Order: sequence, then C-alpha cells, then structure tokens
Amino acid sequence: MNVATNPWIWVSAILTLGIFSFLYKENPFYRVCEHLFVGISNGYSITFVWHRVLMPALIDPVAQGQRLWLIPIAIVGALYFTRFIPKVSWLVRIPIAIVMGYGAGASIPRAIDASIVQQVRATIITRSTFESVYNGIWAVVILVGVIATISYFFFSRERKGIFKPLSYTGIIFIMLGFGASFGYTVMARISLLIGRLTFLLRDWLGLIR
Repeated sequence: MNVATNPWIWVSAILTLGIFSFLYKENPFYRVCEHLFVGISNGYSITFVWHRVLMPALIDPVAQGQRLWLIPIAIVGALYFTRFIPKVSWLVRIPIAIVMGYGAGASIPRAIDASIVQQVRATIITRSTFESVYNGIWAVVILVGVIATISYFFFSRERKGIFKPLSYTGIIFIMLGFGASFGYTVMARISLLIGRLTFLLRDWLGLIR
C-alpha cells in the first residue's frame, strides 16, 4: 500500500466517499458534499462565462467602440435579472421568449434532418447496397425495422392480416431501441464508477497500478 501524500488527493477522496455514502442512506456528510459540488460548479460556470464569453465577445469589443450593435442585445439579456425584482419581474419573459423562439427555429431543421431525412435516407436500398453482404443485410433490417415501427404507431386501422405481425415486429424493434439506449446509459454510469474506484484504489490508497 502506497497512500497518497498530496492533500488535494485526500480532499478528492473524502468528497468521493461522501457522495458514495448516499448508497447507504441520505446523511449530512452527503448533503455537504452535494452542496459543495453544486456551489463550485455554479461558481466555475459563472467565472467561465464571464472570462471566456462576456469579456471577449461583448465587454472588450464594446469598450473599444466595436460591435456597438451588441449593446441592445446585452440589455435584453440583462432583463433576466429582473426576475429578482417583483415589480418588474414580468420583463424576464422577453429574453426567455427570444431564447425559446431562436432555439426552436435553430433546432427544428436539425431535428427534422436527423430524425426524418436521415432515417428515410437510411432505408433507401440501391444496387450498390448489396455490394457487401453485410451492408445489404443491415440495410434490409433497417428498412423492415422502420416500416414495422411506424406500423405499430398507426392507430387508425385495426391490426389484422399482415398488419398484425408487422406491428408486433415493430414492438421488438422498439424494445431493442429502448434496451440499447438504457444499456448505453448504464455503461456510461458504470464507466464513471470505474473511474472513481480507480482513483480511490490507485491514486489515493495505491493498492493497484
């Protein structure tokens, strides 16, 4: 055993154990670590935005007489702080509406392209698709999966005839999709857990290399 002597490693280890203590039950040690994490994260985020976003993109150019058109935009952004003033708190709706409108306008075309256009493109089978047996098989599987999944959500017709087994096949593809997403999420969390355990056993206690 080669226990670390760096005080910051000890601080990190103690805070890690404090977060892990929630696995037993919620306790004051966990709450202290949780609040400390949230506070440090918010402080870092505010500092990052100030020095990496506001200063170079707004304050410095405007102070030098450049990009003066950013001033009204900054004023609109500052309306977020009216949320803390009850008499004029309704003004916060203006920047929220602008952000939501811009976000929707920017995300809708991307969502349509990713969820519809690219999906339709993936189901198109051409002669070149079967140049590789592997690619040809997967192209057919994707085509069948898309059609079966869509048929499952087609509620305007009774499920009978060929439509019945097709919709049941869609259930299988839906479950495969949900299972893959859940498995990916679990593996990501396990990867984080392995990273923390590696830190405790290697960097802190020196039990492994």
